[in-house]
Amino acid sequence: MKIATYNVNGIRAAITKGLFEWVDEQDFDVLCLQETKAEESQIDESVLDNAGYHHYWHSAEKKGYSGVATFTKTPATQVIAGMNNQKYDSEGRILRTDFGDITLLNCYFPSGSSGEDRHEFKMQFLADFAPWIETLKKERPNLIIVGDYNIVHKEIDIHNPERKDNPSGYRPEERAWMDDWFGKMGFTDAFRWLHSEQQDVYSWWSYRAGSRQKNKGWRIDYISVSDTLKDRVQSVVHYPHVLHSDHCCIEMEMAE
Repeated sequence: MKIATYNVNGIRAAITKGLFEWVDEQDFDVLCLQETKAEESQIDESVLDNAGYHHYWHSAEKKGYSGVATFTKTPATQVIAGMNNQKYDSEGRILRTDFGDITLLNCYFPSGSSGEDRHEFKMQFLADFAPWIETLKKERPNLIIVGDYNIVHKEIDIHNPERKDNPSGYRPEERAWMDDWFGKMGFTDAFRWLHSEQQDVYSWWSYRAGSRQKNKGWRIDYISVSDTLKDRVQSVVHYPHVLHSDHCCIEMEMAE
């Protein structure tokens, strides 16, 4: 089972750069897209339809903003948009798809980079997300939670860990949340499970100053698996040279 996650930073722009044709050449069983910035009605999905994908969307109420979409070759047994919290659901941030006893959450965590008010919103989201997941985990223990978390976890996950300007995404309080997430919350970072010490692997690069060409990036996109599933993770691959977005696609292969 191959699951891929990709913040496309606007699906319509990514499509013009060959996104759907590239996906058609891959063998993903499930593809989770974040920051779609579109309604499903605005997209011609015929390429993925012909490739055998079913598609599920959760778009933001605000036009051209946020949103997630999940494409899967196996129909989901259940689909639920949002986390029953209008504050976040209106921004199209979480889409749940169930496949038998596995629940996949496609997530776009808020960014706090536009100002302190949005950083506070992000921290409140994290405070609300964790107990919601704890409740869900009691009902659905086999969870896979993919997407753009907008947080660098460890110093190894950023090209300049010594920076002192305290940007949102690399602040102590959000990195501590990630410590708890990959600790007492019972989740495993699938990439680090297989590549604990690998350096210079990132998932987002600024468009400025040739950051991507110089590989000056941040690892802020994750595939988290319940500890119950970690031994089934076989590979995790980043695609930094596939250029549809300022993020890159990440693929996990997991044993059935």
